[in-house]
Amino acid sequence: MTGQTTGSARGSQPWVAVIAALASSLLLLFLAAPIGQLIGAGGAEGVRQFSRDAELRGALLLTALTATTATLLGVLGGTPLAYLLARREFRGRAVLSAVLDLPLLIPHPVAGIALLLMLGRESAVGGALLAGGLRVVGTPLGIVAAMLFVAAPLFISGAREAFAKVDARFEAVARTLGDTPQRAFLRVTLPLSRRGLVASAVVMWARAVSEFGAIVVLTYNPKVASVLSYDRFTSFGLREALPVAAVLALLALIPLTALRTLRGADDGAAP
Repeated sequence: MTGQTTGSARGSQPWVAVIAALASSLLLLFLAAPIGQLIGAGGAEGVRQFSRDAELRGALLLTALTATTATLLGVLGGTPLAYLLARREFRGRAVLSAVLDLPLLIPHPVAGIALLLMLGRESAVGGALLAGGLRVVGTPLGIVAAMLFVAAPLFISGAREAFAKVDARFEAVARTLGDTPQRAFLRVTLPLSRRGLVASAVVMWARAVSEFGAIVVLTYNPKVASVLSYDRFTSFGLREALPVAAVLALLALIPLTALRTLRGADDGAAP
């Protein structure tokens, strides 16, 4: 009886493998085909249009500058938080982690509405900033705020994993040799986690560049590239939006290449 059962299970394994391979192939085709068709249909025209379309060049430049600013702010404020979550056990740690991950789970237009409530001119924070001569809504600062809100959790999550991979005993040894906690962090933990931190920053930058929902609520003008693509689609149709969308898809290769390079270097350095 046992032999018959084993033989039946072995006989069914090829069919399981065939079904799994078919499902994987269909999913791969579903994920790759739309991007391939987009680049094939509008990539060449998008590259040509880039050289003569001042609005597109301005939108791409604004996107790059605001995403870089948001990433720098995320790294500056997120690194201590990531280290705290990776190294310390404290009451409320799970709640803090949930709060930091929440922007990843809510719809991004909802994130934009939440930011508008906090930073709009009728709010306490927005009103105080406006009184000080700093307007957020409808300015590049609003774009940075939206990008930071939706993308910073990705950096914090990746940085936390990078810090967690560094053996805490290395820091303890540095402390026994006379280093302060801050100096041990700078001399030991930071260099050992550098690649993971850089990879997390690249992921944050890429997510900020691709953001649309929160930005379109908080700052429709001036337009970043994603908003420009949507604006041209709704105003002029698919034909005008296609080159802009294709350029964005092509530019997405930059952070992807950077991430693969970093991961390849990590694999090469592994024993």
